[in-house]
Formats: sequence, C-alpha cells, structure tokens
Amino acid sequence: MTAVESRPAGVALTPSPGGHRPFGARVKAFVALTKPRIIELLLITTVPVMFLAAQGVPDLWLVLTTTIGGYLSAGGANALNMYIDRDIDALMDRTSQRPLVTGMVSPRECLAFGIALAVISTVWFGLLVNWLSAALSLGALLFYVVVYTMILKRRTSQNIVWGGIAGCMPVLIGWSAVTNSMSWAAVILFAVIFFWTPPHYWPLSMKVKDDYARVGVPMLPVIASNRVVARQIVLYSWVMVAVSLLLTPLGYTGWFYTAVAVLTGGFWLWEAHALLSRAKSGVTGGKLKEMRLFHWSITYVSLLFVAVAVDPFLR
Repeated sequence: MTAVESRPAGVALTPSPGGHRPFGARVKAFVALTKPRIIELLLITTVPVMFLAAQGVPDLWLVLTTTIGGYLSAGGANALNMYIDRDIDALMDRTSQRPLVTGMVSPRECLAFGIALAVISTVWFGLLVNWLSAALSLGALLFYVVVYTMILKRRTSQNIVWGGIAGCMPVLIGWSAVTNSMSWAAVILFAVIFFWTPPHYWPLSMKVKDDYARVGVPMLPVIASNRVVARQIVLYSWVMVAVSLLLTPLGYTGWFYTAVAVLTGGFWLWEAHALLSRAKSGVTGGKLKEMRLFHWSITYVSLLFVAVAVDPFLR
C-alpha cells in the first residue's frame, strides 16, 4: 500500500557542511525510513480485523503489541526497500528527499536498521503475540523486499499486482493475533486488499509515470495507454467490490458492513468508470483527474475496515 509524499518534489535536502548531521534531523530521517504514512494504511487493515475475529473488543494489550509489531515489521521492510532502491530514488522527483538520497542516513546504516527491525519484530510477535503471526509478519517482509523490490518491480508491469500481496498480509496477521488460526473471513479480506491494490496504485502511477519511465521501472502506465490502464482499473474495481460483499452471505458480517460496502463500493465504481470515460475521450494532463480515484481509494479502505470493526456490535 502507498501514500503520496507531502514534501515538494525535486527539492533535495543536504547535510550541513563538514558532514555534520543534527541529532534531531537524524532521528526524523530514521523514522522516515519506515514510511509512516504507508504504515498507517497497513494498521487500518490490521486492527479492525482483530475486532471482527473477536466478535467484539479484543484484548487491548494484544492490540497494542500487534500494532507495535506490525509497525516494526513494515518499517523494516520499507527501510530495506529504500536501501535497494536508493539508485532510482535519487533520480525520481517524488523520492528525491528520502534519507539515503540526501545523505542524512548512510546505506550501511539503513541496511543495519532494516535488518534490526526485521529481527526485532519477528521476535516481538513470537514472544508477545504468537508464532503464527510472527511467521506471517516475516513472510510479508521477505515478500516485499525480495519478491517485489528485488525481482518484480524493475522487470514486469505486473509488479504491483503480485507485489501487493505483502500489503495484504496485515489482514491475516490481525486475525491470527486474536485466534492463532486462519479463517475464510480473513482470506476474503485478504482478497479485497489484493484486488484493491492495483486500482489504488495505478492512478498514482499515471500521475508520476514520467518519473518511472526515467528510471526504467515498467509500471503499467509507463508501457500502456491511459485507456488500457483505466480499463484494468475498472476490471479490478468490479472484482474488489464483488469480493467485499462475500462476507455477509457467509455469515461473518451483518447489515451495517453490507451497507457501507455497497455505498463506498458503488462510489468507487462511479469514479473508476468516470476515469475510463475521460481516458477514452483522450483527456490528458490535469483534466484526466486520475488522483481523484487515488485519494478516494484511501478513504474507501478506511471506511470499509471501520465497518468491519463496528459491525460485530450491531448484530
């Protein structure tokens, strides 16, 4: 899962003359390595699933330990991602202020930091949550770093489709933290995030495709027309909404979740088809309004998973 950098693109910060790097700035840089805004989205899908698994309020200490473990694991994965991608990050406008690019953190420090977080998070999950959650967390980290970042990202336009599996894992981790097992409910929500990820990320990729083209990363918008990308977005969107509605007939959720899923999914489909209509008309630039769907995708997943957490109290 992704979030737009809030800092101005293309403006790099440099350490003070003589190599001096203020302590406060260094701390902020290490925090930035974990990509906190992306982790926010991961936690939005973790905690509500714990409420669904518990059919009410889960043990709050368990929620806290799972949340901390999830942050440490995802933070380690993100730091290792920045270590591997530091060459292309230096050439892309939207990543030009990342800590390795500015020199606020050295590559060796970043690598050690990422590995340390990976080890600590795995042990944390194992000792304070359970070892199933620890295995799922480590699996998600390795999948993101090795399969997505090292293998898929620079080789195929399907990178975000299959690489997005790592972003689906917090759903399974949240469920396993409460039950120490798996369930079809967790699998369905995993599938929702799987089909959500491409139509969430492709609009952003359409906006910054020149960045990706410059560094040779074959995101779908780089190698295909806006019409083709929009058509794929619509296809994945329909599957995502359909999958999100499976929870209710299988008995895992009730009327409240269903209502939220129908309303938010319906608006998503409206936006996706509107984007396709503009792309078919040959609209480009700002008038394409591809970021409307990107921003709505974040709202959508937030509202849907809040409904997952609230629904058990209304049944």
